[in-house]
Amino acid sequence: MNISLTGRHVELTDAIKAHMTTSIETLNKYNMDIISVNVVATAQTKKGKDFMSVEFAIHLSHKNSIIIKQSDRDLYAAIDLAIERAQKAMRRIHDRATDHQKVGLNEAKSAANNGINLNEAKEALEDEIVPVELELYKPREVEDVLQDLKESGKMFEIFIDNEDKTRVLYKRNDGKFGLY
Repeated sequence: MNISLTGRHVELTDAIKAHMTTSIETLNKYNMDIISVNVVATAQTKKGKDFMSVEFAIHLSHKNSIIIKQSDRDLYAAIDLAIERAQKAMRRIHDRATDHQKVGLNEAKSAANNGINLNEAKEALEDEIVPVELELYKPREVEDVLQDLKESGKMFEIFIDNEDKTRVLYKRNDGKFGLY
C-alpha cells in the first residue's frame, strides 16, 4: 500500500504523520487490497475562523475509490472522524462482498433439479394437459349477449359474433347499450 501525505498551508510534523499512518493502518483489517491512500491536510479560514480539513482518497483493487472529506477545528479530530467514516465505508464494501454469495447458473440449476428426473416430470405434465374450449371463442348472438349483460352487473361483454368478428357490447351513461 502506497501512502502519500500532503499538507497545504499547514506543516505536517512527525507526530501528525505518525498519527495519519497509524490511522491508515487500521484499514488493513478489512482485507480489501488497498492500492494507495492519498491524504491531503489543509488549513483554511472562513468567516474569520480557522479550521483544518482532511481529505482521504483510498484506492481499492477492483473496486471504486473511497473519497472522504472531513473538517474540524483540530487536525487530529478531523483525522479521527475521517478514519471512522472510512472504516464504515470499508466495512460496508467488505460486508457486501462476503455476505452475498455468487452462485453460478449451472450450480443453481443443479440445486433446483436435485433429485428430479426431468424426463419423468415432462411425461407427467403431458398426461395432465386437457384442452378446453372457452365460451369466449364460441360464436354468440348479440341478443343473447345483451340479455346476459342486463342480468349481470358488468359494464361490458366481449364476444365473437356469428361472422367471426370480435365484438364489444357495453352500457352507456345514458342507460342505452353500445356495440363495437
